[in-house]
Amino acid sequence: MGEHGQARRPAYLILSIFAEHLGFTLWTAAEDRRRGQTWVMSILYIGTFGSFIGYSTAFPLLIKSQCPEHLGLISYAFLGALLGSLVRPAGGWLSDRLGGARVTFVNFAAMAGALFLVWQGLSAHSAGLVFGAYLLLIATAGVGNGSTYRMIRAIFRAQAVEGVPPADEAALDKAVAAGKRDASAAIGIISAIGAFGGFFINRGFGTSIAATGGAGAAIGAFAVFYALCFALTWFCYLRTVGVKVAPSLAAARV
Repeated sequence: MGEHGQARRPAYLILSIFAEHLGFTLWTAAEDRRRGQTWVMSILYIGTFGSFIGYSTAFPLLIKSQCPEHLGLISYAFLGALLGSLVRPAGGWLSDRLGGARVTFVNFAAMAGALFLVWQGLSAHSAGLVFGAYLLLIATAGVGNGSTYRMIRAIFRAQAVEGVPPADEAALDKAVAAGKRDASAAIGIISAIGAFGGFFINRGFGTSIAATGGAGAAIGAFAVFYALCFALTWFCYLRTVGVKVAPSLAAARV
């Protein structure tokens, strides 16, 4: 092997490891659907779990920079994290009755709507509207956190029992157990990636405020991301058209 070939070997090795562990190749996506679902849910979890972390920690910054005449509200910023934590079980409860994907789908629209209200409050210099809308935003992130968490277990269970005859109880029990193992492994990865949403939100607000003096640019970027999550939830988990070309888990009601 020539000098150039030897120089390229580390790069090839790094790319191979990256592709193997992250599954960013078409072959891997087609070969292992479970891994594909892990990455889809990681994106959605950034939008729910990550948003909950990010908005909760960024609340004081937003008040301080955008509502300087109402700094006393910082003392009440903890209410956001408290409210989001309290309503999280509601996301799981609704998902058990309506389906996690349906709740998540509607919830991303609600998060975008809450963001719009925050933007309206900032534009109108209404501290009351900003505070109330921001609490609503964190609350919807909490509900979404509960619904997406419920989806993870439902998705891997549905994939595990796919094709298993319901009458074969032994095979069904074995498949369900395998689905639980796969879900437990995936939750660790999904949670770790989802937590990065907290960093992105804080960085987004900070960059927007530093560059423009306002949070409008960050709010717009977050809204676009929620629109992406909204579409992704429908395409992967609610879509009933074109399933022969691109499979969907709509029938499993995850």
